[in-house]
Amino acid sequence: MRKTLLPLLLAVMSACGGGKPSAQTEEQAVGPAFSADSAMAFCQAQCDFGPRTMNSEAHERCVRWIADRFRQYGCEVALQQATLRGYDGTPLRATNIVATARQKRDTPAPEARPHVLLCAHYDSRPWADNDPDEAHHHTPVMAANDGASGIGVMLELARLLHLADSARADVTFVCFDAEDWGVPQWADEPDDAQSWALGAQHWAKSHAAARGAASANAPANDFSYGILLDMVGGQGARFHQEAYSLEYAPQVVDRVWRAAVVVGYGSFFPASLGGKITDDHVPVNQEAGIPCIDIIPYYPDCEASSFGPTWHTVQDDMQHLDPVTLKAVGQTLVQVLYGD
Repeated sequence: MRKTLLPLLLAVMSACGGGKPSAQTEEQAVGPAFSADSAMAFCQAQCDFGPRTMNSEAHERCVRWIADRFRQYGCEVALQQATLRGYDGTPLRATNIVATARQKRDTPAPEARPHVLLCAHYDSRPWADNDPDEAHHHTPVMAANDGASGIGVMLELARLLHLADSARADVTFVCFDAEDWGVPQWADEPDDAQSWALGAQHWAKSHAAARGAASANAPANDFSYGILLDMVGGQGARFHQEAYSLEYAPQVVDRVWRAAVVVGYGSFFPASLGGKITDDHVPVNQEAGIPCIDIIPYYPDCEASSFGPTWHTVQDDMQHLDPVTLKAVGQTLVQVLYGD
């Protein structure tokens, strides 16, 4: 299941190669200031369309809006469109939005620069199937956190890259679609992990095929590593280290958690294990072969869900977003992109 946390022994962390970032570091904070107000505005704009559920007009309008914003910030945008199949056989008109930030610098040499994949999903859960009120279990989710927040952070980063063109990495943003059509809790059938992250699965397989088809003289432009953002604006969120991330990309986990310490947000990124989550980063790792981590919250003491009290409920709205959380994640990523 895409969003069920599996409790794991602490020993798994060392087995997967995860390490605690040191509280003492000689690194200095670099890069521009991440604007939480701007990120919040991007989240609000998405929610203004209403729930961005698959096959809806709100979804299609949001696709155009996201693509236009990335173009506004100097990105080259491509739309990967496909009809995917939901768990119940529903044809889903999906669009993955791929936006590559144009680089205007001459140095360092492009071949010496890391190429970073930043990704998040933007579609809304069609059913608030974890809401405490059963009357809402077939109500679409506004998805301010579980959807809009990751896109909001990426758009603000694209804006900063456009204004402050001194990052030490090339960046491609991928907005995944059809992530949240997984089997609902009320469905009379077993959950299948493959019913989640449909857009990411499609993108990852297409990327692997394109890379395999590239000739030796013209290799595919691949990624150094990837970072997935999922639910990065919740009140009280803390981003523990996710187990697939530690398994596939422990060096990236270490880099991000160390960056959080450098910019003063280490308390948001505790060096402890959160769980093992089937999310968009899994096909990126397994199908595309790109070492990719998941920045996703873990609420160990929340009875409603280990993903927080608003997960898959009608309370996942703008009133429950926290600009401080968005700032913590956004400034950490600025450090990753602008630091050595």
